[in-house]
Amino acid sequence: QVQLVESGGGLVQAGGSLRLSCAASGRTILNYAMGWFRQAPGKEREFVAGISWSGGSKDYADSVKGRFTISRDNAKDTVALEMNSLKPEDTAVYYCALGRYGSTRRAAAAFGSWGQGTQVTVSS
Repeated sequence: QVQLVESGGGLVQAGGSLRLSCAASGRTILNYAMGWFRQAPGKEREFVAGISWSGGSKDYADSVKGRFTISRDNAKDTVALEMNSLKPEDTAVYYCALGRYGSTRRAAAAFGSWGQGTQVTVSS
């Protein structure tokens, strides 16, 4: 059973940056895609970014493309999300997820383990 723990959330002004980290324990993330999702109050959880097991393929939601960057370190079992040019609409709880497959997917059902989430608040 893998445990995923996110960190790095917080309060930032619009235009600012944050770096989220996710550390896995109990099982290696090697061979599995990783993803970041977010859920804003009153909204459904949505895909933000995904990365294949090797890091060679990355996928981003249109709303964050060009502003967010996902990366992973398989040796350390970590995945990160660098967020720049943050907007108030990026405010949400951000979740790290371990994929069921090696390739990137956008559907939440393609991810089998989830972290507890970290709050990101962007003020205008």
